[in-house]
Amino acid sequence: MTQASSSASGWDWSADRPAWHETGSSRWFRPFVASAPWITVGILLLMLYMAGNALTAASGVLFDLPEGEAGEGARTSLVALVMPTKRETLVFFDDARYVFGDPLSRSVFSSQLAELAAKRGEKTMLVLADRRTDAGVLMALASDARRAGIARILFAEKNTSQQQNEDE
Repeated sequence: MTQASSSASGWDWSADRPAWHETGSSRWFRPFVASAPWITVGILLLMLYMAGNALTAASGVLFDLPEGEAGEGARTSLVALVMPTKRETLVFFDDARYVFGDPLSRSVFSSQLAELAAKRGEKTMLVLADRRTDAGVLMALASDARRAGIARILFAEKNTSQQQNEDE
């Protein structure tokens, strides 16, 4: 084959012509092709970071409550409802609302609890909370109840299996 016949077919090769033939549309595309592995690595690291944050456990103390049977005769007149919100934890007790993070409100709650426990002769307190409530708040509430003269503290949570059966 001669030089003339190979150039006529368009398959000619020369040492000074690059293998990547740079046309107008391929000049801007070349840096993206070269950086594609780095972009892939960056996206993978971002996805791992986001997945790692989703799997991080909430802060608090992990403890398991013992299983126990609550009979119909087990009643108490001292009931506190603990409701966590985004900014603060609220405790509802004896038709009053207390902000558990506020020291003044917490001391008023403790004194009210001690007064009612002494007045009614009650030594058992029921604390209603859900899984969103921080365990540290529950432990501090139990400590306040012990100082108020409460000998027995029961923690209760709504039975989700019973709720699902009612919904069906």
